[in-house]
Amino acid sequence: MTFKDLGIHDSYVKSLKELGISMPTEIQQQAIPILLSASTDFIGLAQTGTGKTAAFALPILHKINTKANTTQALILAPTRELVQQIQKQIFKFTKYSESKIFAEGVYGGEKIDIQIKRLQRPTHIIVATPGRLIDLIEKSVIDLTNVKILVLDEGDEMLSMGFKNDLTTILKKTEGKRNTWLFSATMPEELKHIVKRYITTDAARIAVNRDNIVNKNISHYFIKTSIESKINVLTQLLEEKGEERGIIFCKTKAGTQALKIQLQNEGFSVDALEGDMQQRERDKVMRAFKKTNLQFLISTDVSARGIDVNNLSFIIHHQLPEHVEYYTHRSGRTARGGRKGNSIALVLPNELNQIQKLETTLGIKFKEVTL
Repeated sequence: MTFKDLGIHDSYVKSLKELGISMPTEIQQQAIPILLSASTDFIGLAQTGTGKTAAFALPILHKINTKANTTQALILAPTRELVQQIQKQIFKFTKYSESKIFAEGVYGGEKIDIQIKRLQRPTHIIVATPGRLIDLIEKSVIDLTNVKILVLDEGDEMLSMGFKNDLTTILKKTEGKRNTWLFSATMPEELKHIVKRYITTDAARIAVNRDNIVNKNISHYFIKTSIESKINVLTQLLEEKGEERGIIFCKTKAGTQALKIQLQNEGFSVDALEGDMQQRERDKVMRAFKKTNLQFLISTDVSARGIDVNNLSFIIHHQLPEHVEYYTHRSGRTARGGRKGNSIALVLPNELNQIQKLETTLGIKFKEVTL
């Protein structure tokens, strides 16, 4: 089945082809026809890296009335990186459109005055982090009265990052005026409560590969080590990777920066991404990583959301994540677009039970390796 078969306009098909996207993924095949043809609430559950952005962005573009200079669609995402990624994707999708569709991204870390100025231009689609959107609503900068579609992208992650109150405020302000489309990798209890309160009971629902919560193209490994030996194990592991590229995950911002210095001192091409960095610094690091000027990126869980970089062959968990869901999101940075990838955990002796918990909860199998 092609995008044209799904009902996508020729101009968007041409843009997709130029981006190297010729065949729709499973989530796109199932979601796009529903979202194009019906005015409905929608719940789509699919693994990270399966093409959820195009699954909601393409139907939105078809529904925008370009003759009206009003905000007609609102997309909420948990991090500034994901907001930027979605906005850029929309821009690329509309390259060959006859009528211009304008999308703006708003997020913390950038001066709000700059974003207010941009929003004074015609804006059909707003992509936003919940916190910054609330700031702009309170300043009476954004008018949501004409919003017909509200997308909650990575709904589980927005809740785990503490956006529940902001989300409910936004949902209340747009209630009764819009269709809500929820896309998420997992469905924790808190998210179920929001679904019950703000999404209609007859919402269209699809779940892609729910028997495989984690991408089946990812192989999972663990290496037993100690606190004292961990840096040596990591450097040996990176040396064995040759030219391969990947992300190393830490639990804390301080740990991320400390590990960056250690690996740079060992001569590795590496930089870090964490929440206390200025937006300019974050953008600089991401540009370097995407352009392959950096081989390795060290990141916290929150900062890595929205990182969509091609050909990452591995993920390393320098420390195991706090939550099971984070393992899904971390490992989903690799094996994107049908490729294969490896997820490797460096595990202390007292953490072996966490490996067993991940296996049981996520339905995956770890293989122990030694260096």
